[in-house]
Amino acid sequence: MSQSISDTNITTQYLTVNLAEEEYGIDILAVREIRGWTPVTRIPQAPQYVLGVLNLRGAIVPVLDLRLRFGLSREAYNATTVTVIITVASRLFGIVVDAVSDVLDIEDTHLRPVPDMGTAVDTEYLKGLTSIGERMVLLLDADKLLQPQDVQLLDTALNAVGDVKAVA
Repeated sequence: MSQSISDTNITTQYLTVNLAEEEYGIDILAVREIRGWTPVTRIPQAPQYVLGVLNLRGAIVPVLDLRLRFGLSREAYNATTVTVIITVASRLFGIVVDAVSDVLDIEDTHLRPVPDMGTAVDTEYLKGLTSIGERMVLLLDADKLLQPQDVQLLDTALNAVGDVKAVA
C-alpha cells in the first residue's frame, strides 16, 4: 500500500487579514463577503467586542471587533478597515479587521500546531500556524470566534430590542 505523500496532501485556501501588525488566515469556505467598514446599530446588553448589527440584504448580522475579541486595544477605523462576513454553524456574522491582505493556498503538510503558551496566552481561537517566506500566519478557527454562550447572549439582546432574530 504505497501511496505517495503528494497524493494525500490537501490544500486549503485562506483569506489573510491584518490585525494589530499580525496576519491571520480564515478558511475561505467560511467567508461570504468582504465589505468596507460601515457603522452598525448598537445592541444593548451585548458583550463589549460585539459592535452591533448590520442589515445585510434583509439578514440581521451581528458584527464583532476582532481586536476587542482578542483583548487588543481598539483602533480608529479607517479606509482599510473592513468587515468580513463569515458563516459559522449556519449563522452569518461579521468580523472587523484592520485590512484584508491576500488569499493563500496552504497545504496541510505546511500547517504547524499552535505552540503551548501556558495560561498567559489564550490560543483557543487558533487552529494552527504556517509560514509563508518570512511571514508567519496564524490560522483562525472560525467556529470558536463566537462561543455558544455568546450566541445565546446575542440572541437575548436582539430579542430585547424588538423581537429581531440573528439570521443565518
